[in-house]
Amino acid sequence: MAIPLDAVTLMEARLASGLPAMPDEAPLAMPVQDLRIRPDRVAPPDTAPRGMALRRIAIFCATLLLTLFGAREMALVLDVSTPFTPGAAVLALFVPLFAWIALSFVSSLCGVASIVARGGRGLGIDPEAPLPVLHGRTALLMPVYNEDPRRVLAGLEAMQEALREVGTADSFDIFILSDTTDPDAWAREEEAFLALRARAGANARIFYRRRPRNTDRKAGNIADWVRRHGGAYPQFLILDADSVMSAEALIRLAAAMEAHPRVGLIQSLPVIVNGRSLFARMQQFAGRLYGPVIAHGIAFWHGAEGNYWGHNAMIRTAAFAEAAGLPHLPGRKPFGGTIMSHDFVEAALMRRRGWAIHFVPALPGSYEESPPALSDLAIRDRRWCQGNLQHLGVLPTRGLHPVSRSHLLVGIGSYITAPLWLLFLVCGVLLALQARFVLPVYFPAGPALFPNWPVFDPVRAKWVFIGTMGLLLVPKLLAWAAMLMDRSWRRGHGGTVRSLVSVVIETVLAGLLAPVTMLTQSVDVVSILSGRDSGWSAQTRDDGRLPMRQVARLYWQHTVFGILFGVAAFLVSPYLAAWMSPVVIGLALAIPLATWTARRSAGQGLRRAGLLLIPEEREPPSILSRTLALRIEWDRLAPEGEALERLRADPALLAAHRAMLPPPAPPRPDAVDPNLAIGRARVAVASSAAEALAALTRAEKAALLGDQEGLNALLALPAR
Repeated sequence: MAIPLDAVTLMEARLASGLPAMPDEAPLAMPVQDLRIRPDRVAPPDTAPRGMALRRIAIFCATLLLTLFGAREMALVLDVSTPFTPGAAVLALFVPLFAWIALSFVSSLCGVASIVARGGRGLGIDPEAPLPVLHGRTALLMPVYNEDPRRVLAGLEAMQEALREVGTADSFDIFILSDTTDPDAWAREEEAFLALRARAGANARIFYRRRPRNTDRKAGNIADWVRRHGGAYPQFLILDADSVMSAEALIRLAAAMEAHPRVGLIQSLPVIVNGRSLFARMQQFAGRLYGPVIAHGIAFWHGAEGNYWGHNAMIRTAAFAEAAGLPHLPGRKPFGGTIMSHDFVEAALMRRRGWAIHFVPALPGSYEESPPALSDLAIRDRRWCQGNLQHLGVLPTRGLHPVSRSHLLVGIGSYITAPLWLLFLVCGVLLALQARFVLPVYFPAGPALFPNWPVFDPVRAKWVFIGTMGLLLVPKLLAWAAMLMDRSWRRGHGGTVRSLVSVVIETVLAGLLAPVTMLTQSVDVVSILSGRDSGWSAQTRDDGRLPMRQVARLYWQHTVFGILFGVAAFLVSPYLAAWMSPVVIGLALAIPLATWTARRSAGQGLRRAGLLLIPEEREPPSILSRTLALRIEWDRLAPEGEALERLRADPALLAAHRAMLPPPAPPRPDAVDPNLAIGRARVAVASSAAEALAALTRAEKAALLGDQEGLNALLALPAR
């Protein structure tokens, strides 16, 4: 197909004169870190709040005292007198699980106190103060991997408009960093990028590039940008495909970074929004009500040794380049190779080099979205589980701060606790079955003065259970009480009565879904430990109704296990079955629960009743309202379609696609791309583009579209 010369010239001029697809490179060295070598000792950050050592001592001492008390009570319940009894095994599982709950409880108490005292405003960030003046330029990075460009670019356009309205658009450059492997999604990205530039105006500094190979995944995507362009930007902020931030939040984070030269990273608290299914609305209600308590609590004792969650955080480019070059871990997958959960490790390595890592939970204006269904969360969780377990290979790193090591341990523990809970429950039922059906040995074989009477204290067991549940539920009630003290927060959740009803609904549903997640994560941990890699797939972000048959394939094993577990508990005692009923019911009803909570109708029904509300639903911030409105517009601007057909139909897009392709690398015998070679061979024997496309794999098609000669060969074929 002949391309009009004027279209090519116009597009090449647009890309080459003043505003190319990417700016001139400003290289910055980013050496790979050696985890076996301790860096030179550096002075501690001067931005940590006062009394941090005392705060941490108080937190861990309180956790230890609660754990010792809980362990003593459980030992009395089980009559553990020696370490070689079945009860001792149950106690050994109970202690670390109780310690996990106790630490969360103590941290939440500190979080409530911080909220009441209007804390969480480190580094001089005051959300109510006038906007500061910025002196440098900040890069906003949007890494994408086979995402829907309509969702991504709607958020970017809303943020660019908001920055322009407050007069700071010139201080922020936007980069769309694509690792997309789907050629059809790639063409849509390019078309949407050109449309965004046209809509934003001639002076908008919005850039796009796609890597031919997504080496080291998201971490490699960001590292590639730092090494090529990091020298031009003092700081950058990473966005997720479903996250947006207000102009005020961006400006305050950038100003705080400029004001504190030894701060390497400032993490904001993203609020989950835009949930429509029941599951997503449960997640966002819990995150909005309980999330600030948890966030303020960890900020209270993390100080300058905070953590990083991979997005919605401002990062000093020099600190990241100096300290966060990630090595490949030794060994084979799933533990070796590319570090998957890179954010925790990057924060730990920056702190190892002396850079402060801060968490500022009181700064509003940071938003993200939740997976719409339990099954979608499980897919993402499988990848996170592997990434966090991989941190076992990072823990021995020399020179890490103890709090940084605790972040890695918490990440590992968030998944290890699932099989521990499962073992604890199973061992408890087995112990009860033994007591019920196996005749105890009252008189041992050796000499003994008194019989060995089996002892089980049901009253004390009841109080241990109540105490454990209290540690889990009291933080929720305290969060609700703290919310009642803030009029706008209380009104945003529907008022006193509706918010309390919402707490009950969320607690019941979360309690039923918790054993399903526990069993899923337990299977994931076993799978990963046995050597199975999770891979890296695009995340589902739009809600929709899940077919019952599909859900049944995912959760029938949970149902069978729950029924068998309930029968075993009933054989011991109807009272034990009653105690275990939340676990049994949740597992037995896993299929209908997963199906029902994924429905938009269920979530919207509760919303109409004023339940599970969040303030961002009642009075949406302007950035969210504008993003949702722009998504509707972008549905028309970036329709779905096949890549080659799209390029054939739009000469300007084809010219832009050609101009954005990287220059061909010098031929090397040891660097032959098999997908390109096979793709060229398939095209050579095809009689039409339709025949060629039917024969090509996705990787082969992407390789051809990324090569000038391969693209020419495809275009030379007749369409049919």
